[in-house]
Amino acid sequence: MSLIELKQITKSYPLGEGFLQILKGIDLNIEKGDFVAIMGPSGSGKSTLMNILGCLDKPSSGTYFLDGKRVDGLSSDELATIRNQKIGFVFQGFNLLSRTTALENVELPMVYANIPTKEREERAKKALAKVGLAERMDHQPNQLSGGQQQRVAIARAIVNEAPIIFADEPTGNLDTKMSVEIMKLFTDLNTGLGRTIILVTHEEDIARYAKRIIKIVDGEIYSDNRND
Repeated sequence: MSLIELKQITKSYPLGEGFLQILKGIDLNIEKGDFVAIMGPSGSGKSTLMNILGCLDKPSSGTYFLDGKRVDGLSSDELATIRNQKIGFVFQGFNLLSRTTALENVELPMVYANIPTKEREERAKKALAKVGLAERMDHQPNQLSGGQQQRVAIARAIVNEAPIIFADEPTGNLDTKMSVEIMKLFTDLNTGLGRTIILVTHEEDIARYAKRIIKIVDGEIYSDNRND
């Protein structure tokens, strides 16, 4: 079975007396170790699809299997547990806690997982070293560049050894040089550590780092091609 398997996934929201359908019967398989870029114009449904894939939202209908477990009907608490165990998130806005060091930001997912303090610190230090920030772990976000803040966010995403990393426009707030460095880091996480990467982007040059590009148009998969 695929790591991720979607069957006829739909998502609708109430609108007036009817509904606005965002996703229209998505079928999608993603294998372990893949690196997928999801693209589409604004309003295409790509962010809605990402939220469902990342267990941040539930589909209106259809089935979703994650690592062999059906998750589309789970409760919010059950989905939170799955996110903590299997998924790391990296967002455009970094989502770091201010007045908190890089080390403490990276430790946060392990606090929720009730991991002992000493182990949390050791694992957070290793994660920061992997993203090249061993010398910046005591710095707060306002003492770091945008690229360094995104590296902290990536360290936080990998610290629990989650097999899947979701990245939503991770280079959107970065200049070209920093964007290249961040994408090389994602490539290393994919090829070196075997993490499955699912990336949402509107930038063609960023999508080219992925092994596979899926384009969403009007809530449907328009194309799905390997990036050879």
